[in-house]
Parts: sequence; C-alpha cells; structure tokens
Amino acid sequence: MKHTAGVVAALATIVAWHGVAHSQTKPAAFPVKPVRLVVPWPAGGGTDIITRIIAQKMSENMGQMVLVDNRSGASGIIGTDYVAKSAADGYTLLMGNTATNATNASVYKKLPYDPLKDFVTISLTANSPYIMSVHPSLPVKSVKEFIALAKARPGELNFGSGGVGSAPHLAAALFNYLAGIKVTHVAYKGGAAHTPALISGEVQVTFTNPPEVMPHIKAGKLRALAVTSPERWHNAPELPTIREAGLPAYEFTIWWGLVAPSGTPAPIIERLRAELVKAAMETNVKDSLARQGVDVVASTPEEFTKLIRSEVAKWKRVAAEAKIQLD
Repeated sequence: MKHTAGVVAALATIVAWHGVAHSQTKPAAFPVKPVRLVVPWPAGGGTDIITRIIAQKMSENMGQMVLVDNRSGASGIIGTDYVAKSAADGYTLLMGNTATNATNASVYKKLPYDPLKDFVTISLTANSPYIMSVHPSLPVKSVKEFIALAKARPGELNFGSGGVGSAPHLAAALFNYLAGIKVTHVAYKGGAAHTPALISGEVQVTFTNPPEVMPHIKAGKLRALAVTSPERWHNAPELPTIREAGLPAYEFTIWWGLVAPSGTPAPIIERLRAELVKAAMETNVKDSLARQGVDVVASTPEEFTKLIRSEVAKWKRVAAEAKIQLD
C-alpha cells in the first residue's frame, strides 16, 4: 500500500508539474479586454478617419472593443511617445504614419522615442499620395502657374500644415526648395485644423492626405492642382503629378501602419497582424477607405521595418538639403 501510495503521489506530482509547465509555455488568450489604439493626431484628420474605419471592423471580428484614443500634439510626438512607454502587452497600440515613425526622426535633433528601437512593427495598413490643393480664389489652375505666382509674390503666400516638422510641412518644404520659391509656413494642430484654414482662405495652399481634402475638392470648396506620387494616382487620374510640372525630383507618399511597444510578444503581434489584415481587406472597409482616397496595403513586420529604415534615411537627406532642423 505504501509503495502504491508513493507511486500515486509521484504521478500526481508529475501531472501537476506538467500542468504548470504547459501553462507557462501556452500563450495566454488575447485579447481578453479592450485594446487601446492611439492616434497621435486630432479627431477628424486623415489618420483618425482611417483608424476609426479599421478599428470598428477589428472590434467586430475580435469580440473586443478596439478603442481609438486621440493623443495629439507636437507633430504626433506626444501620442507616439505615450505608446512607446506603454506596457508591451498588446493592449496599447499606435497607428503610426510617415511623420511619427520616419520624418520626425529626420528633422528633430532629439525625440523622446526611437521609431525603430522603441516599437515592433505589425503591418502597413494603407498609403496614398498627398494632394496639392489651393483655395479657389487663387488665380492658378496648375502647378506651373502656382510657382510663377509664388515667384512674383515671394513670402506673400502661405501654406498650412499639421505642425512644425509634420509630414505636410516637409512635403511643402521640399516643394519650396525644389521650385526655388518662398511660401510661408503656418503650423496648425493637425490636419483637422489646417484644412479648414485653407477652405477659409487663411492659407492659400496645402499638401494633404486625401481623406482630409477630397470631400471639399468634390464640393468645389478647394481646387486640386496635382498629386505628389511619382505616377498619376488611379483614384484621380485627371490630376497631374508634380513631376509633370517640371520638378522631376519631387515625390512624397504618405503611409500608415500599426506598431506596438518594443518587447510585445511575437504571438500577440501575429494575432494583431492577422486581425488587422483581415479587417482591412474586407470589401466594405476597402470601399470605405477608397472613398476617402486611400489604398489598403499589408505587409510583414519585416517589410514594414525595412520601409521605416529607408524612409528615415531618405528624409534625413531631404531635411539637410532643405535646411529643416528642429529642436
């Protein structure tokens, strides 16, 4: 009996140990609570619009709410830094873009976060060119006419952007530099502010992602002059590229992608990528984004990381050539 009892006790110990070991190696269920998706720009801007469309579908598919949290300020730095310093558990994510995860690192001397070291990439989400738009009262109907007017009135025309060092600021600064003109920069707190400023005539031109300006262009409140992509854009093939206007070195494409704090476990990253791609590729989501003038894209984490590295290097060169350096 003693021998039998000893065997039973030993077997119980082995089973218990195996259960503990199994529970330690088996990944925990995810998600078991709402996920916070930070948009480092104000509500109503392009990034916010795109994020809310995708977050709603992810919520439906995952059975947990994906809550959009707008934490704007300082060209996206405030919200981006918040996510960089959040717990690496998959419950706080960032909808990053060209500015937060590339150009900011190129124009600011110091950032509170490192776009490569402090984040792990999940997947690209969408991309699009910027649209160069002007107020309808401006007596120009082409990029060449705009450049001629700017040269005739140096410093008198203004361009709006979502903040100093933001992607729209860099897109316009690059245009200024290549065209040899001086259009004065007016910084606003995100695209949700600088687009109304263009509609009101407070500024005369902006370089902005399509979700922010397409409805106003269609309504006749703004006039589109060109797209910033190297080739004509399939969503607006009637618009020429800035390259066609005589600036062959000009190119700017905005992209958005999901990232998480560095150290987030690989199984969680894989789950989030699968859910993001599934949501973004659904027909109604693609159609909604297409109406905003945005193309859905997806990538592996490795492809996304490679893109960020190349973008940081590219914009460092541009910032140096255009003499853009911020403290």
